[in-house]
Parts: sequence; C-alpha cells; structure tokens
Amino acid sequence: MKTKNIIRICSVAMLSAMCLSSCDSILEEDPHGIYTPSYFKTKEGAESGITSLYAHLRNLYGNGYFLTSLEVGTDEYTYGHSADGNQKDIDMTGVGQITSQACSNGYWNQAFTDINTASSVIEIATEVGLPDELIAEARFFRGMHYFNLVRTYGGVPIDLGSGILHSNDTPQRTSHRTTVDSVYTQAIFVDLDQAIKDLPDNPRLTGTVTKNVARLYLAKAYLTYAWWLENPNNIPTYPETTNRDKSQAAEYYKKAYDVALEAINTPGPYKLQETYRDVNLFENDRNAEWLLWADHTQKSEQYNGAGYGWGNGVAPENFAGWFTQWNYCGDMKAQKYKDDKPVFDDKNNPVLFNPVMREPIQGLGRPWTRMAPIPDALMKFTDTDKDSRWDASFATQYRVNMSKGGNTDPYAVAANGSRIKNGETFLKFLSQDEKDANVVYANDNGSINAGTMEGEPAFVVKLSDISRQTYPGLWKTIDTRTDRNMETELGSQNAGSVRPYVIAKFSEFYFIAAEAAVKGAPTQAGMTARDLINVIRARAGKWKYSVGYNCVKEEDHSAELTAATPAEITIDYIMDERLREYFGEGYRWYDLTRTQTWEKYASVYHIADGNSRVAVEKVRDIKKNFYLRPIPNTQIDAMIMSKDQKAAYQNPGYDN
Repeated sequence: MKTKNIIRICSVAMLSAMCLSSCDSILEEDPHGIYTPSYFKTKEGAESGITSLYAHLRNLYGNGYFLTSLEVGTDEYTYGHSADGNQKDIDMTGVGQITSQACSNGYWNQAFTDINTASSVIEIATEVGLPDELIAEARFFRGMHYFNLVRTYGGVPIDLGSGILHSNDTPQRTSHRTTVDSVYTQAIFVDLDQAIKDLPDNPRLTGTVTKNVARLYLAKAYLTYAWWLENPNNIPTYPETTNRDKSQAAEYYKKAYDVALEAINTPGPYKLQETYRDVNLFENDRNAEWLLWADHTQKSEQYNGAGYGWGNGVAPENFAGWFTQWNYCGDMKAQKYKDDKPVFDDKNNPVLFNPVMREPIQGLGRPWTRMAPIPDALMKFTDTDKDSRWDASFATQYRVNMSKGGNTDPYAVAANGSRIKNGETFLKFLSQDEKDANVVYANDNGSINAGTMEGEPAFVVKLSDISRQTYPGLWKTIDTRTDRNMETELGSQNAGSVRPYVIAKFSEFYFIAAEAAVKGAPTQAGMTARDLINVIRARAGKWKYSVGYNCVKEEDHSAELTAATPAEITIDYIMDERLREYFGEGYRWYDLTRTQTWEKYASVYHIADGNSRVAVEKVRDIKKNFYLRPIPNTQIDAMIMSKDQKAAYQNPGYDN
C-alpha cells in the first residue's frame, strides 16, 4: 500500500531527538517525550538536534519503499510477484502510473524536517558554545539533504519561511521553489565546503561524519551539477532557469575529480576492504570502507528503531532486504519420504514439505518478493569464477535447514533423485558463465521454475529463466541474527533487520574521479580513469571465501581482471562497473538520471511473469519529465495557494 508520512516542509521541524554522548564510542539515543523550540536554544538541545540527524537516517535508509524508488524502473530491478502499487507504479510498463502519491515521496517528507533542525543548530551554535566540529556535522546533513532533494525533484525551497537557509518555527502554508543552480551554489556547495574545513579527519564517535564523508558528497554534487550544466540529452529542468551554462561543466568535472582524489590520497581511517565479500559481510559491519550508515543494533530495541518480534515493514525498521528476497521458503517443495518410499495422502497426492525454512541469516531472511532483479542486468556479471562480485552480491544457493524447524526427515529428495541433507544445496541459480548449460524443466519437480542438469544433485535455474517469482536474493543486505543457537534454531524470522544500512562507501571516490576524468577532467599521474577503475577491479579479483559454495576460496585473479580492462574507459563501461559494484543498494536511479542514460539502459528488459519459464520483452515508457520525481501531493494539498500556484509548484507532467 502507499506510504503517506505527511510532513509540511515549512512548519516547525523539531521532531523527537536523542541525546548525544561525548564519553562513549557511539551515539547514545535517549528519546525525550516533549520538545519545544526553546529546548533547542540550549547546548543540550543543539547536541540533541545533531544526534537526531543521525537517528532520522533510519526513516529512509533501510526503508524498502525508499529503496523501491531508487531501484525499480531501472535496469537493475522490476516489480516482483508480490509487488503492490508502489513497485508497479514506478516500473513504467503500463501496470501502474507514477503520480504525486508514488513511493518517491519519502525523501521530501523527511528531508525538510532535518534541514530545519540543522539550520536551527547552526544558528544557535555560537550562542550556546557549540564547537565548530559539531556545527560542521549539521552543515553536512543540510548539504547532503539538499543534494539528494535537488537531484530527485529539481529546484526546491531554500527559504522555509524565515529567510534563505534560516530555520523556521512558525507554521507556513506557502512555499517558493528555488532554481536548481541556486540550490547548488547557495546551499549545497557552501555547506559541504565549510563542513570539509571544520570536520575532523577521524570520527568523534563511531559512525559520525568526517572530512572525507563530506568530500564524497561534495564530489558527487560537483559531478552531478556538471552533468546538469552540460545536459547532453536535453533533459528539462524545473523551475526553469536561464543559468544553465554548458561552458561551466568542465570546471565542475575538474572539481569533482580533485575532491575525490584528495580523499583517495588522504584516506584517514578509511580504506577499501581486502575482498568484495568483506565489504558487506554481516560479521564485518561498520568496516573501514563504510563512510556513513543508518545504524541498527541487536543489543537494544530502542536504538534499533524496531521491535525484535514481528517486523511491520515501516520506518525506522530496516526492512529493505525483505523486498529483494523471493519466497524461497514457500515456493521450494520436496516430497516426503518414509523408509525410502514417497509418501502420498488419502487422495494419492504427494505429501510435500519445505526443505529450506525461513531463517534470519545472511542470504535468507524474510521474503516479500516485491522487487525482482532483471535478467539482462544479471548477465553483466561476467567472469564469475574470477570476479567475486557476483558471488558476494547474490544468494545463489539455497541450502536445506529443515532440521532447525523440527523436521526430522534425514534428507530431502532434489534433482535426479539425489538425497540432500541438512546444510547441502537444494536449489542453485547458475551464473552468466553457465548460460549455455543444458537445463531440463519438468512440469512439476517440486520447485517453482527450477530444472535439472545431468549429474547435478540440486535443482537449477538459469539466469535467462528467472521470473518475477523466482530469482536470486540480494545477499549483501539480508539480515543475520545471532541471539539464538544458530546451529539448531531458526530464531526470530520476521523481525526487522538488526544490521546497519550502509549509505556511502569509500570505494565510490574511485568511480567519481574516473567518471569526471572520462568527461574531460585533467588527471594526475597514475590516476587516469583506467587506473582508478582498475583499483576496484583488482579488489574484485581477490577471494578468501565463496559465498555461493560456502567454502574457503583463496585465489587472486586481480591481474587477469585488470589486464582485461579496456584501454579507453567510457561512461558505458563505468556504468557497467557501477552496476557490478553497487547492484541493488539504491545507487542506480541516481546514476541513470545523472548521466542521462536512463532510456538507453532501462527502456527494454526481459523477464518471465509469475512462475513461467518463458521470458518476455517489457517496454518502459520513460518520459523525460520522469527525470524529476513528483512533488508529494501531501505537500501541495497542505499549502494555502491558488489552484494555478499549486499547479506551477508541481513538476511538469504530473497531476496533483
């Protein structure tokens, strides 16, 4: 169903905040009951306001509907078998329609609240004795939110009722949108540049922002603004502006490259992880490659932002991983055997059971089947025996765990009559490199959309045959819980994830600099686009462990992968590398709209519907006005303005 978190952007925005601790290694969140504007005019109040900016990240990052708005409709994801209107509307294949009530509302509804809080902190900071480092954190969040707003909706208000970049505690029922160039030059660049100057190199507490976190967002903002200025495919902007000067683009590509290189050359506490699996491994959460994340924990329900029993699928829970997981625990069936003979009921129907039970471990988790990966995109994961990103991105093998659910059967019968015991693979998805495998599909083999291969004990599914119902889940973001005996118990299977949701990574500096270099930015010696991309590809070639085969794999194919990198790097090549690096993490819509390649990559895709095994072509009607999301109807309806003024406030092509 639709999410309707109503936030009027120009009203008082001091929502529940938490207390900041300066004597511990993490942010301590201690919710208060009532907040008044006067409370935030104290040092304690200002510190609480800053902590709330971190806490409120959970309202967006880890929210499955927010992830939907950034992934469905791209070349990475389409709607899944159990999708609702949120996913179908945004797929643009005629099964729904993008309106001002679409699930892209989320960022607008949250960001202005936090922008107003940040402005309040900045304004009162000197008076209450807040140090520059803490003021810089507020500046970072205001700059980050304005950047995400402007690349989502176009020009947005920077005057909330009390003047440009001033906080407002008086409810306003009118609003004025500022042009894109003014939002960048008056707000985003100013805030992020000042944040870099005043933030420390090392986080004051675990997870707080630093110079390099601000550098990442400033570099991305410069890069995005340069594309906007150049406007190679004549994508319209709104509100209309006369200051879109293509000749200025080169200056901002250079700035993007220079800021990204500065971060790479002065990494501080950040670094790439040794292998790609290490980046997203549950046991390695909050590692040195993570720059910013929306935090959750297994230790405290209050801090986690959700209960530990039954998850409701609403913010601030982390439930995004549910959306990308198919119903493995319901769709995979095995026939029951007793004394090595198949068991039938009194109507002579085979008695079936679930060999793979729902379990909160990385690779399984709670399945909602809302978002299905597009086979065409999965085919871009090549050299899968060398490039570890396929293996460490998706759950490609589903193993029997029935004993944890109390099933005492000694085995489950899978493909070719094989007896699969607990811990062994019942079903696997083949990689792109196995696209020519001879897979035979039967009418009913106990598993939806699964086939058999000669000599293979597990059921198999080719990538070309995945459907909206059956597909590899996204291993990277699925939950793991350890508050149980993991060897014998399933544990809490339906609660929100206790993992932090990563928002920004150190690896992106290499992509930003490479993209800017391709667009003409002068490069430093040894830091060409190819050099930078090869740092990422070299890491992708290093293995310590195979997720798919659940075993040690100590191999290094970095030399082979870097040698295969073309001499001339193009935007298309960078886009494919970004897909392999960040698949399903919420980057793709921003990437496609920034580079104005959305139609090129996502207009046509192929997938089987339902539990069919026959992929069909789907055509998306990606209109140029879709490059801007609609302003939420809740915002426009709340304003006291004329009908014509409200119509002019909305982005063109959308009805309120």
